[in-house]
Amino acid sequence: MPARRLAWWLGLLVVIGCGRLDRAGQVSNTTASSRTSQEEARGYPYKIVTTCGMVTDIVRQIAGDKAEVTGLMGEGVDPHLYKPTRNDVRELMAADVVFYSGLMLEGRMGDNFTSLARGGKPVYPITEEIDPDYLREPPEFAGHYDPHVWMDVRAWSECVSLVAKVLGEYDIANADFYLINAARYQQELSKLHEYAKQAIATIPEDRRVLITAHDAFGYFARAYALEVRSVQGLSTESEASVQDINNLVNFIVENKIPAIFVESSVSEKNVRAIIEGAAQQGWKVSIGGELFSDAMGKPGTYEGTYVGMIDHNVTIITQALGGEAPKLGLNGKLQP
Repeated sequence: MPARRLAWWLGLLVVIGCGRLDRAGQVSNTTASSRTSQEEARGYPYKIVTTCGMVTDIVRQIAGDKAEVTGLMGEGVDPHLYKPTRNDVRELMAADVVFYSGLMLEGRMGDNFTSLARGGKPVYPITEEIDPDYLREPPEFAGHYDPHVWMDVRAWSECVSLVAKVLGEYDIANADFYLINAARYQQELSKLHEYAKQAIATIPEDRRVLITAHDAFGYFARAYALEVRSVQGLSTESEASVQDINNLVNFIVENKIPAIFVESSVSEKNVRAIIEGAAQQGWKVSIGGELFSDAMGKPGTYEGTYVGMIDHNVTIITQALGGEAPKLGLNGKLQP
């Protein structure tokens, strides 16, 4: 375990077990008094506004009942193309804290975030503390990083730490509460990460090729040892050419790929064209299922959480490509 992470966990254990102590080893009355004053001064729940569902879900996990978290982008919404409405702008202006993913995922909202920050509002991209050496920078996205970090559970877990830190600085009285929530949630994410590694490893090596509508699975492929191919580039604003589709059809036929995948927030048009092209060459490729890429499932469902989204993707991919995974996923909660 890296020294920085070990120190963070040790500090958390002290907080959980002992509270904050003064030099005499007693709970500081001054600290307790300041927390009480802040509790009385701040209205609870305070208001947090977030962008895409993946950000919204982890912020809710950490904020708990201390804040009301409003996500601007719902089920099936493509953040690459999203343009804020007047109501969204009002929500952002009324927020006490704003979180977004960053790395240009919400490219059309950049001016809004800049304006809010200049006005003194706490506005944070939750990916800002990820080591740049970790981030993917594909040639076709020259000068910009791949924003789909949530596809690597271990990396997304680092964003949880930033959320806990930011909320602890904003709401000092409940800093320990946010740290405890973060530690609990990161344990859950650690189990999810291990499940993904183990499930994908059961797919026969010659079938570990993931073909999707757009290039949202690069981090997933790198973290869980898959090759990934897609019709469109990193952003759904890009257009697939006829040559792109033909090249992918030839690859599928030559390598006898059994299944390709559609995405909940991306049109199926190009995927259908690939299936038809393969059929014309005498190879039947099926749709392995619908994956969640830039948006999660329906609100109120297991798939409408970050854990459920990744559990669904891992389980569907594993089963469709010939591996072994529980029918209802890691936690037995996937919709049959």
